[in-house]
Amino acid sequence: MDMNKMMKQVQKMQGQMAKVQDELAEKTIEASAGGGVVTVVANGKQEIIDIRIDPDAVDPDDTEMLEDLILAAVNEAMREVQDLASKEMGKLTGGMNIPGLF
Repeated sequence: MDMNKMMKQVQKMQGQMAKVQDELAEKTIEASAGGGVVTVVANGKQEIIDIRIDPDAVDPDDTEMLEDLILAAVNEAMREVQDLASKEMGKLTGGMNIPGLF
């Protein structure tokens, strides 16, 4: 394969990946725990942008339960964001796993 042609293809793919990453940054994922007691919203850049807690869940004598619900909701949101990123990047790479992409 011609080296110039290959470099152009790599540059094209890099541009497409940057576009997908920009699009992912605009998307949000919402995950909840405890039947909606704790809701976490993350963006496609794997940043938590909102946490909502039902006031009834705030028990000063049982903060451990609330902490567990927050952790569960955050971890679920992160899993869903990673799945979304994998699917979107997979469309570009044809399912090839390219280390360091996401």
